Amino acid sequence: MGVGKIVAELRALRLASQRSRYRNGELPALPSREETRAIVGGLVATLFPRHFGPPELTPNCVDGFLTYVLDKILRSLEEQIRRELKLKAHASETPTIDDAARATEMTAAFAQSLPKVRALLDSDIRAAFKGDPAARSHDEIIFCYPGVAAVIRHRLAHQLYVLGAPMLARIIAEIAHSETGIDIHPGAEIDESFFIDHGTGVVIGETARIGKHVRLYQAVTLGAKRFETNEAGALIKGTARHPILEDDVVVYAGATILGRITIGRGSSIGGNVWLTQSVPPGSNITQAKARSDSFDNGGGI
Repeated sequence: MGVGKIVAELRALRLASQRSRYRNGELPALPSREETRAIVGGLVATLFPRHFGPPELTPNCVDGFLTYVLDKILRSLEEQIRRELKLKAHASETPTIDDAARATEMTAAFAQSLPKVRALLDSDIRAAFKGDPAARSHDEIIFCYPGVAAVIRHRLAHQLYVLGAPMLARIIAEIAHSETGIDIHPGAEIDESFFIDHGTGVVIGETARIGKHVRLYQAVTLGAKRFETNEAGALIKGTARHPILEDDVVVYAGATILGRITIGRGSSIGGNVWLTQSVPPGSNITQAKARSDSFDNGGGI
């Protein structure tokens, strides 16, 4: 079958790719997707131990469980952050920094953010219960709602993103995407009381900004209208290119909102609307009304 020849060709391609990406030809250890998945599972159990902790967990044991799990996963997270920092240094011409010390600082800052994340998630869960007549309890929402599952992971990923670990943040976002069908870039800024109802097919871009008490339905896109390029034709990255949704906005199923535009406070964007310009507060944007005509005896031909 010529497996040896295939292996040799793959090795040559792999080495060429590595030489183009890493300085001095040294191969740094990569962050682990599976380890990151385990970290996320531990963090979710830490935030909601009664729902996602071990079934035998009793109220008297919760603090001990959190202490054990946090100690374990934060050590693992620190290693993954260190790997990302090392990888970033190898892939660029910037001087190598003290990756271990920086990873320790970032992990500590992330740990300190967990109470804030839990408070934001409590507001999201209350918003889901208030906004969905089918919701019977907060427990049902935590266990069952894909929108809430995606937002839990987004709020964790966003903390890593702003601390300077965008690859780990993106891995978490893509794990959530694969599990829920909801694609939220970890760079997106989302304020309290956010609710995604149903959720499948929702896309929220990196520079989107979402205010308080915003509700989205399935298949909503908050995307970019166009991508700017430099003189060489390469994409200019990091520019603000996604929408801003102010407080109390509702966006119904299938709506597409593109570009750095602002949807004013209290606005309602109807289903399947395609919107590329800002609208003032209190707007009600819908599709043109459908018209039904009938023709008799060849009329209309």
